[in-house]
Amino acid sequence: MVIQLITLGCSKNLVDSEYLLKQLESNGHRVCHDTPGIESDVAILNTCGFILDARQESIDAILHFVDLKRRGKIGRLIVMGCLSERYKDELRKELPEVDGFYGVWDQRDIISDLNSAYDPGLGNHRWVTTPVHYAFLKISEGCNRKCSFCAIPGIRGMQRSKPLPDLTEEAENLASGGAKELILIAQDLTNYGIDLDGKNQLHSLLKSISGIDGIEWIRLHYAYPTGFPKEVIEFMAANEKVCNYLDIPIQHINNRILRSMQRGHGREAIEKLLNDFRTLIPDVALRTTIMAGYPGETDKEFEELVEFVRYFEFDRLGVFPYSAEEGTPASALKDDVPEKIKAERVDMLMELQQDISLKKNLSKTGSRFKVIIDREEGGHYTGRTEYDSPEVDNEVIIGKEKELRPGEFYSIEITGASEFDLLGKPVD
Repeated sequence: MVIQLITLGCSKNLVDSEYLLKQLESNGHRVCHDTPGIESDVAILNTCGFILDARQESIDAILHFVDLKRRGKIGRLIVMGCLSERYKDELRKELPEVDGFYGVWDQRDIISDLNSAYDPGLGNHRWVTTPVHYAFLKISEGCNRKCSFCAIPGIRGMQRSKPLPDLTEEAENLASGGAKELILIAQDLTNYGIDLDGKNQLHSLLKSISGIDGIEWIRLHYAYPTGFPKEVIEFMAANEKVCNYLDIPIQHINNRILRSMQRGHGREAIEKLLNDFRTLIPDVALRTTIMAGYPGETDKEFEELVEFVRYFEFDRLGVFPYSAEEGTPASALKDDVPEKIKAERVDMLMELQQDISLKKNLSKTGSRFKVIIDREEGGHYTGRTEYDSPEVDNEVIIGKEKELRPGEFYSIEITGASEFDLLGKPVD
């Protein structure tokens, strides 16, 4: 049986897809991932239900595959993931053409309903869909935080950390398959392990996987500011395998807004943590996410956020307009910032960040960096430094004066820069 799986949403969804693909492949099915135009016996959509735009993308994808089913291009159509976890009953009523809706914990049911058998021995094995030289390592599910705007706990539940021995085995499997870079992901990296034995185990996990042969870079994504372990910062500074990079969403800087967001910290704690990073790791690249137009955000509070971004100069910055998510505490607040104002505030922050990014990138001109080559395309190679995560950060564009191989590391001298990319050449 030919089974195609299409993943929408975040890298955490992608890992879920990879576990499922491995199980289906082990049952003798021919599997493929994100392969447009292919005809198949079964199509599985792994959906996102986090925010409005993501939900709309998922609905559009379902409707597209409903049309393919009508035209005989696919046989059965299955929908899984966050959207169907959140709206399963409504979707069943509105989309009877879909053969099955499954939530985020229903992979075994999908396997069984496809007349296949779940193999518990494959629990730490995946059918990796990323380029062979990097892979995501999901270290926990769910979240215990109570951020007022976030629907994740309602979709994914409370935090459930994967035991350290299992993660070490999974990392070893990924390394044996060719992975040189592991990107640690979770809803909340900061609290890893606390639900297992009451102790933070992030430092222990980093120590364990940094000892695996073949792994050269370890990258941290989605850390929460409250309670981030200082020993992890110190370990990052001392261990060359752990990239000097952290994705740590702060969402806002104004104390009143942070209290309303139920973030569990204020401006002073954020500043102390960020300054600890830059003190102990002077060249650290900090990626963050902030929200504009949260209910009640005044011009003055927004200007405080702008001034902080201007002063602190994050290396990477994402900005999103607030949107009310049903079932969250913030959805009970009056969404009183007009959509036009939200959009203007997002644009203002992004324009500011473009200037910051250009200044930081231009400062790298003439410097040399260890760069991993992600791909060859057209007349150039594309790679990344340790300060850049795939698909979301800067890339290094390198001419073809010298033959380079994807998946290998090279010393690259930076010869030019724009807001979002670097230009470079190999150093002999």
